[in-house]
Amino acid sequence: MKKIAVGILAHVDSGKTTLSEALMYCSGNLNKLGRVDHRDSFLDTFALERERGITIFSKQAVLPYKDVEFTLLDTPGHVDFSAETERTLQVLDYAILVISGTDGVQSHTLTLWKLLRRYGVPCFLFVNKMDMDGADRELVLYQLKKRLSDACVAFNDTEMLENIALCDDALLAKFENDALTKSDIIGAIRQRKLFPCMFGSALKLDGVEEFLDCLYQYTAMPRYGKDFAAKVYKIGEDAQGNRLTYLKLTGGTLKVREVLQSEKNKSAEKVNQIRVYSGNKFTAVDSVEAGAVCAVTGVSFTRSGDGLGAEDNADLPVLEPVLTYSVELPEKIDAHTALAKLKILEAEDPQLNVSWNERLEEIQLRLMGEIQLEVLKSVIEKRFGFAVNFGKGNIIYKETIENTVEGVGHFEPLRHYAEVHLLLKPAKRDSGLHIRTECRDDMLDKNWQRLILTHLFEKTHVGVLTGSPITDMEIILMSGKAHAKHTEGGDFRQATYRAVRQGLQSAKSVLLEPIYEFTLEVPTENLGRAMADIQRMSGSFQPPESNEEFSILTGTAPVSEMRDYAGDVVRYTRGKGKFLCALKGYDVCHNAEEVIAAIGYDAEADTDNPSGSVFCSHGAGHPVKWNEVTKHMHLPSVLNPPKDAPVRNPIRLQNYRSQNDIFAADKELMSIFEQTYGPIRRRKAAAPKRHFKAPDSDKPASRAKMPDYEGVDYVLVDGYNVVFAWEHLKTLSEGSIDGAREALINILCNYQGWKKCELILVFDAYKVKGNQREVERVNGISIVYTKEAETADMYIEKVSHQLAKKHRVRVVTSDGLEQLIILGNGALRVSSRAFLEEVREAEDEIRRIIAENAEI
Repeated sequence: MKKIAVGILAHVDSGKTTLSEALMYCSGNLNKLGRVDHRDSFLDTFALERERGITIFSKQAVLPYKDVEFTLLDTPGHVDFSAETERTLQVLDYAILVISGTDGVQSHTLTLWKLLRRYGVPCFLFVNKMDMDGADRELVLYQLKKRLSDACVAFNDTEMLENIALCDDALLAKFENDALTKSDIIGAIRQRKLFPCMFGSALKLDGVEEFLDCLYQYTAMPRYGKDFAAKVYKIGEDAQGNRLTYLKLTGGTLKVREVLQSEKNKSAEKVNQIRVYSGNKFTAVDSVEAGAVCAVTGVSFTRSGDGLGAEDNADLPVLEPVLTYSVELPEKIDAHTALAKLKILEAEDPQLNVSWNERLEEIQLRLMGEIQLEVLKSVIEKRFGFAVNFGKGNIIYKETIENTVEGVGHFEPLRHYAEVHLLLKPAKRDSGLHIRTECRDDMLDKNWQRLILTHLFEKTHVGVLTGSPITDMEIILMSGKAHAKHTEGGDFRQATYRAVRQGLQSAKSVLLEPIYEFTLEVPTENLGRAMADIQRMSGSFQPPESNEEFSILTGTAPVSEMRDYAGDVVRYTRGKGKFLCALKGYDVCHNAEEVIAAIGYDAEADTDNPSGSVFCSHGAGHPVKWNEVTKHMHLPSVLNPPKDAPVRNPIRLQNYRSQNDIFAADKELMSIFEQTYGPIRRRKAAAPKRHFKAPDSDKPASRAKMPDYEGVDYVLVDGYNVVFAWEHLKTLSEGSIDGAREALINILCNYQGWKKCELILVFDAYKVKGNQREVERVNGISIVYTKEAETADMYIEKVSHQLAKKHRVRVVTSDGLEQLIILGNGALRVSSRAFLEEVREAEDEIRRIIAENAEI
């Protein structure tokens, strides 16, 4: 039987749980329909959920239908519990996104859509509540296409096939030849090129059976490997206190009494029991196969996001709390006991980030909002038997830098030695931290480099303005030095931490604050008050959409200003207004000076995060302040090397024995290239060398072998590098980066058409969909959007290394380091400005030919 995991997601109050009930009822797996308002729904099994009428914890239900076994995973709809939803997305084969027919696409709907795109989850849409007044089918479909994707297609329309064909060129070609098949549609859905939409009312079972049949017809079970693999997506506890590890098998089989191992924790434990849950009941089984979703007991080392067996660990979550609270304990409970109990909850919800603040002597944790706060109070009391209160929540700020700096850390007390040089570079907003090495092996052994990277990853590094976590930057290991006799692992930990802090002290730091994206609907008579409020809160908004009765404002504002605004809206609109918001991300703090002064952080007094270094003099270690370190460091600066310093060798990929090896390290790259350019031809064994006799000599002389190009010229263009190097595009980008990008695409389409080359335009992680690279074909050129945490130069480095073996390859960039790498790979470099002249010459030639043809 095919096994398919389907998650159901929605903005709160869209009818998600009602649809889950209806699907189970229509499939014959439920004899009686429960209702949220009657507090008897099948999947809302916890008392708190039934009291509040909302889903708080994700649950599963096994839903056999014909020859398919669906596992339905119900997720929370309230924004405060969206981290639980994100964890569940890691194990889904498909998602059902429920849209309210009366409210359409709402703020949290957009957040969920971005998450689905990031994790690459194919999606079906069910527009619910179509039986209610105000539900407008055509209006909602228009919203779906405009705000989510043009590929949202109504699957119960007479023009369904024609609309499907318009979603993709390959589908259109098949449709025009009457060759469009069901398998083509299944493939397009799986690749997220098509999003089926259906309409109905879950409460009245209208359209539900048809939707269930649509899921059956147009879903396919993924292919799984034979080796054991599993992804952990949730940690829980049953009524008897047994720890439950919820996971999905993504390969092989799992049997009771088998040993699960963790390379990360060096742990190995036996599986005592395998449970397949449906609601709050479970069936104990002896084994499960790939595709199954289950819970196991007996394993204590697992954490949400862990990969087991052949499965990789999950990436860090996108959604994170923006408020931190202090825990106020009752007198009879000591902090040590409470901390141990709260750590149990942190294992179930890692985003709580429970910690002990030594300076304030209090337990702190992080939450998404007030509703989660109230739920947590109740959970603590019911599970652990004591009541807690929480202090007023504080905003979680972050810090980044504006300029590129070098950070130097040196640690040399007696009989110890380590020096580390890092490059700290600002990155795009909300891109997080990216850590890598560009240090040569002959400068520092790989083992030491790996150790330094481990120390960079293991710690939450804090900024120098407020002591808040740093983000939106690259930290690159450039050089380092060890001593043959005196260096120990802990020495590099000290040097690494100090290098980060010394770099931050040297940089121009920027304070960031969380920003809400909001939708505010108020009676038109209150519109002026609403606009004034948003401006007062340092927010911004789009022009209002108004009718005679109501007006809608959409925009952004700081969380610190808007967190209590929902209550104000209810009061001044007398209950008629609606305020919805979701976290958009982080941006420059609107009142940075005020916040910095209020926090009063002294970077140089922070003994847990020293920015100075320790050098050895006269047989003893002595401290050196951060601003004096460069005068004492032992290695030359990587930003300002001395004039007589040797030129740094380009950073190369590791050596490979054949061209197969380079793609074996990146199967995703191989897949994209073969999908775009066809199968890559393997190089034949090298022909024996030919020799010729030198004049007046009996000895054969070697002749240098010229590159054997296959006739295809490749031009690789670093998109954003060119945009900011060409003045007219740079000016355009200041008003619209999208406009500048589209202008460059149009220019290069003309250039490629004239030159007849294979042109690949690479944009640096601009259009991230589910953390996968994407390739689009536009008028003869290939446009690559790199995956998250992969820069354009990293991608170009890999591609130029491969293609230059058999083709003439030119790379357009003005990045100095990238140019060196390109030369090392055997490709030709072209500066962005030189390429501009080449493009202009091509445009002039095209104009000349057009003019000549016009005269004929």
